[in-house]
Amino acid sequence: MDEAQKKVLGKLQAQCSRREYCSADVRAKAIKALDGDAQRAAEVLESLVADRYVDDLRYAAAFARDKAHLGGWGPVKIRYALSGKGIGRDVIESALSEIDQDASAGKLQSLLAAKARTLEGDPQARLKLIRFALSRGYEYSEIQPYL
Repeated sequence: MDEAQKKVLGKLQAQCSRREYCSADVRAKAIKALDGDAQRAAEVLESLVADRYVDDLRYAAAFARDKAHLGGWGPVKIRYALSGKGIGRDVIESALSEIDQDASAGKLQSLLAAKARTLEGDPQARLKLIRFALSRGYEYSEIQPYL
């Protein structure tokens, strides 16, 4: 590794120690810092992965937990967002399996109750609730019992 790569490596190690990043995000940061040299950026990324600064499974699990519990996202939306980050299907499924299903159902119920209060008297309230829950990433089979 040359001096520029070592400097970028140190900077990325500091960032990765403060927060989780997926390999695609780190690769993009390294390419930008190394003026578009993808080969040198790949070497930096390999070093970060080898030293366990970057772990896609750990990132996906943290992302899924945060979005499910704090953001109220359903599994469909989480799966789509993680696949957009370049995370593999098996890693996504493993991360989604770590989400507490009872807490997720409770979050869906509270989201629908809050939305229903804003739609009182609306003749299309049921349709709007379904659309709202679907946009949050829940499947219709999960939504139906709360309607």
